[in-house]
Amino acid sequence: MSVVVYRGRFDPPGQHHLATVQALLETFDQVLIVPYGPLAHRAVDENLSPFFRAHLIDLAFGRLGDRVRVDLKDIEHLVLTPHAELLTALKEEGHDTIAFAVEAASLKEDMARIPEGAAVVVVAAASDTATIAQKDTLPGRLITVDRDVEGKDMRQRVFQGHGVKDVIPEAVATIIARYGLYRSSEPRTRSRLRLESEGKIFISVDERNKRAMAQAARFESMHTHSLAEAQAIVVIGGDGSMLHAIQSHWRARLPFIGINAGHLGFLLNDARVALPEPDDAVDADAPDPAAEALLASEFVVHHMPMMHVELLSRTGTWTSGLTFNDAWMERASGQSAWLEVKVDGQLRLEKLVCDGALVSTAAGSTAYARSMGASPLLADTPAWLLVGSNVMEPRHWKSALLAKNSIVEFRSLDPDKRPVNGYLHGVPMGEVTAMKSRLSRAASVELCFLGVNDLTEKIARIQFADARPVRRTGFL
Repeated sequence: MSVVVYRGRFDPPGQHHLATVQALLETFDQVLIVPYGPLAHRAVDENLSPFFRAHLIDLAFGRLGDRVRVDLKDIEHLVLTPHAELLTALKEEGHDTIAFAVEAASLKEDMARIPEGAAVVVVAAASDTATIAQKDTLPGRLITVDRDVEGKDMRQRVFQGHGVKDVIPEAVATIIARYGLYRSSEPRTRSRLRLESEGKIFISVDERNKRAMAQAARFESMHTHSLAEAQAIVVIGGDGSMLHAIQSHWRARLPFIGINAGHLGFLLNDARVALPEPDDAVDADAPDPAAEALLASEFVVHHMPMMHVELLSRTGTWTSGLTFNDAWMERASGQSAWLEVKVDGQLRLEKLVCDGALVSTAAGSTAYARSMGASPLLADTPAWLLVGSNVMEPRHWKSALLAKNSIVEFRSLDPDKRPVNGYLHGVPMGEVTAMKSRLSRAASVELCFLGVNDLTEKIARIQFADARPVRRTGFL
């Protein structure tokens, strides 16, 4: 099987990038897109945070079919994987033909990174091919596209408020506008959204919940089984259903709309408001008016990061994963856990004697973290939480607020006598000796709420749930 590696900043991904992929698919069985991480020679490496850049790249290339793969590892880990390492990995996968696509505009720079003797495909705009042929002896096959638009030109058009849908894919342009990207200001993480009136939705439902199944049936006329055709994912069930849907489908980069058919439903909308029961009997074959009204509503959208977690097993093997809510280590025996805690490489708790320790995103701060005594964070807070469970030492320590770029490390001080188990999004990962966590740089989720169900208001109600009016007698 043949594969071609296509690398670039894709900052932002443009129509010509999509045209390049389509042209490469005419020659190769697969296209592997590996966006660059930090480039040392760039004075200012980021025009956009990895958080948003990964989102735009998935939107641009993620729906081009099974023959196109997008690998975000360089963005996630802020590294620059050598081309030779990619070549070795693809050989180990069994590909018999491997090539690297390079753009004519950056031919010299790109060729310097490619291993000697590796197959190369040169991509050029049709208007430039004659000039290129005269100046250079091309190192490989030439593939042409209609035009090539530089990233700086696309960013300049966005900054100046000009139309960009002729040079940027519509889905990408929509997100750029929604969050105010490339505007020389801090992008928004909260916005508003209206779905297209004729668009389809993908439904994720808790099939063990009869109430959820009945609610899902009301969307049947608007449902599609293809994520590529959907404009949103409607999740019906409880918070667990939403977390499962996020773990399964976040790479689709679609907004999630939750309808509570469970208990608390913190991550979902109240069904009584979002999907009220009809007053009269309705035609089972006709669209449900309440379901149509919900999808026609204006939603408040929160764009929030997931968490990247690495766990070290007793056998010395590291495993990694993503979670939207939290991850933790807890004692696996009757004895308390002894943990060392570092933040950004600096020792913060030399010996934490406790039942366990947890890290939580802002979205997950109302769950296990809150039950352990931490105050919930507003969804838009650029921070996350570190919380101890039943802490005995240091006395009076309960939790800490973490900067959004912090890296937290737990290490078991006595794994033989005081074993600990690791948990990732509530799933037991077995005995572990260490855990390393940070907010993901590439994985993020858009959660949608009706105004009365907005996540910010839900957290406010939790924070002031025990407040009582102050009765004043006399004068101050």
